[in-house]
Amino acid sequence: MIINHISIGTKDVVAAVAFYDAVFETLSIKRSHYIDGIAAAYGDSFEFWIGCPCENSPTNGNGSHVAFNASNTEAVDNFYKVAIENGATCSGKPNLRPEYGEGYYAAYVLDLDGNKIEAVFNQF
Repeated sequence: MIINHISIGTKDVVAAVAFYDAVFETLSIKRSHYIDGIAAAYGDSFEFWIGCPCENSPTNGNGSHVAFNASNTEAVDNFYKVAIENGATCSGKPNLRPEYGEGYYAAYVLDLDGNKIEAVFNQF
């Protein structure tokens, strides 16, 4: 793996932590760090960070997104359901996505700050 970590900005760390705690539970991803009101990280050897951005000027993903592996299609479905229940906006309901390869099952949401996140189960 050539990437050590990814960070995204948020306007409200406390709300973002509550959102990602709930959503990542569906993918068995645990919070590894928390800096009170400033930042939080999830994962082990590769970390996904959320936090207050430099100069307090968060921007949305500008067309980029982060995808997280799911253990099966049910986990993708649950990720989507929990994300929507916790305030996310739909950016693509759970479904097969043959344009990305046979057996590629994914769901996309925009988090509370408009960052695009995906859960994917690649069956092949």
